[in-house]
Amino acid sequence: MSKFDREKVMPRYFLIAVVLSVIGVAVLVKALYIMTAKKEYWTEVADRLKRDSISVKPTRGNILSCDGQLMATSIPEYKIFMDFQAAAFNNDSLWNEKLDSVCNGLHEIFPQRSAEEFRKTLEEGRKKVQKNGTVGARHWAIWPHRMNYDTYTEVKNLPFFNMPKYKSGFHEEIYNARRRPFTSLAMRTIGGLYGAKDSAYYGIELSYDSILRGTNGLVNRRKVLNKYRNIMLQQPIDGGDIVTTIDVNMQDLAEHALIDMLKSPQVNGEMGVAIVMEVKTGDVKAIVNMIKNDQGNYIEAVNSAISYRCEPGSVFKTASFLVALDDGVVDTTYRIETGSGVYHMHGRDMKDHNWRNGGYHNISLPRALEVSSNIGVSRVIDEHYGTNPERYVEGLYRIGIAEDLKIPLVGYLPPVIRMPRKNKRGQYENWSKTALPWMSIGYETQIAPINTVTFYNAIANNGRMMRPRFVKKVVKDGQTLMEFPPEVIKEHIAKPQTIKTMQTILEHVVSQGLGKKAGSHTFKVAGKTGTAQVADQHGGYHSGTTRYWLSFAGYFPADNPKYSCIVCIKKTGLPASGGGMSGVVFHHISEGIMARYLRLNVQDAHDSTSIVIPDVKNGDLIAANYVLRQLGIKTNSGWNGEVATGNPIWGNTVRNKENVVMTPTKMATNTMPDVTGMGARDAVYLLESRGLKVKLNGRGKVRSQSLSFGKEIVPGNTCILTLN
Repeated sequence: MSKFDREKVMPRYFLIAVVLSVIGVAVLVKALYIMTAKKEYWTEVADRLKRDSISVKPTRGNILSCDGQLMATSIPEYKIFMDFQAAAFNNDSLWNEKLDSVCNGLHEIFPQRSAEEFRKTLEEGRKKVQKNGTVGARHWAIWPHRMNYDTYTEVKNLPFFNMPKYKSGFHEEIYNARRRPFTSLAMRTIGGLYGAKDSAYYGIELSYDSILRGTNGLVNRRKVLNKYRNIMLQQPIDGGDIVTTIDVNMQDLAEHALIDMLKSPQVNGEMGVAIVMEVKTGDVKAIVNMIKNDQGNYIEAVNSAISYRCEPGSVFKTASFLVALDDGVVDTTYRIETGSGVYHMHGRDMKDHNWRNGGYHNISLPRALEVSSNIGVSRVIDEHYGTNPERYVEGLYRIGIAEDLKIPLVGYLPPVIRMPRKNKRGQYENWSKTALPWMSIGYETQIAPINTVTFYNAIANNGRMMRPRFVKKVVKDGQTLMEFPPEVIKEHIAKPQTIKTMQTILEHVVSQGLGKKAGSHTFKVAGKTGTAQVADQHGGYHSGTTRYWLSFAGYFPADNPKYSCIVCIKKTGLPASGGGMSGVVFHHISEGIMARYLRLNVQDAHDSTSIVIPDVKNGDLIAANYVLRQLGIKTNSGWNGEVATGNPIWGNTVRNKENVVMTPTKMATNTMPDVTGMGARDAVYLLESRGLKVKLNGRGKVRSQSLSFGKEIVPGNTCILTLN
């Protein structure tokens, strides 16, 4: 018999079926209601809760020096806000309880604003009425400026702010701020960003922006269980790191040397440029651009090294003679009659710088460059190219002085050297007879310093012209993504023998010409001075006080060139000397750079006639004996004791050929001791320990004392010591 009781079970099944049917109908009715009557409301809620395709910024790449030091990097900065519609503000008592602590804490972190001012700001945001009628700002700025991570952490730890974001309403916006660890060093070349836009606007930052910037990522944000969850659609790709050719030490050296000269009273320069380039590769190791602002400070505001085109002056004479020598129209034996320093040329007077002293008269071609004779250079070019100026200008283009270097930095301006043109009647247009001679000495042309130093670099490199290189490679995560090898622009700017001849002449310009102040006693220097008048804003040269463009371009060491360098200074009024001002800066830069390469053996410095035993000052014999013993120098007896024990042994010293004889001297405490022959430290210690005041004049050993030896001491008296 079946145990299934139909009469009892079926009603139960029927009841369950009815209940489920009712629930199903209710669900369908509710769904239909939501889809129709509540459609607008829930669509608004859904739009508020989802965030589709939010862009995620990558980390911007770094800019590095040639040896890997950071020159520009990105660090996070924060702006902080309050959402006054967050959960915690449903209970005003919690906010009111913590408000004083919050405002006092903010005042301690940001003392520029008082706690009461913070209270007013926050209360204003809490009571602000929104467009939808709700009370309380959703994104109210607590502090108007950006802050670093440490400051942000301090604020985040304040009472109330340390609660979860969706309870307290405290939230932040993160920015990638660009920072240069070496501050203004090479600033115009490294470049900068518009802070809020993360947009580059000059320098390497702009030229290589696509590499540094990286690629944005995409993320979806969904609210799940009252928390936003990020769903990554596309990972951001961080930017690559740019390795530049800049050497931080050379850059710092060049900058200080140039600024010191610009600040000197005799110069008081308006603008200065210095470029150091590696001869073999064309790597720009240092590039300085200084301009005087309204406050009298020197800043890097414009990259004048690549953009300031002007008449270069006498540094251009090297190019003129290189063309003439390479064309074979003259040689080093060629003689030039310069007269008494004034030569009438096509209706205008050409003058040498020493015309008031009678000029140079008859000189050789090399000597004309050594003394920078305007007449000597212009006569050579005018006499051999006057009837065919096109040949001369073509020669300038051939040797590379007019080359468009195609430098990958925004703002570079290529040279402007105009070519003579004839009309249909065979007459030159916009070309006078004086154009050629004045062009030959550096006028009638517009050339930026980077082109001039590239030309001199080619002479140092035996005629091979290298394109200036600012970036060596792009790296990321230790891997090289892209390389920029040295690039040759011209394999030969002139015949090898012509280059050798010019190298010798440029050496003589420094060793026996106007460039002596750029030279060095430890290595050879070659180069050329330049002093040119600069046109004013109206294009004239004689309106008011004359302005000058002073320059020195060359390379070092001349017998095995490693670096080329140009220094340019713009100033108003006399004195004005390319060799005496720009040349001095060149000297300091070259000396500083070469000091890194000097490896002198102490044995090489030994001279059989030199004094090996040092000159020892009178004073504390224990200290002197200790130093001599460390140097392996014998003394007349074995002195014992520690240096500066508070109980010195005073005495005199005598230097012999093989040792130092030290003789103790008894020093009475109430009479004036004899401190002549002592160093300043020992003399001051000895006198002040006896109650005297001491005033020092000069440096070195004590040569005389104002209070006589043996005189009774009166405490508080002043003893004047003269050192020499």
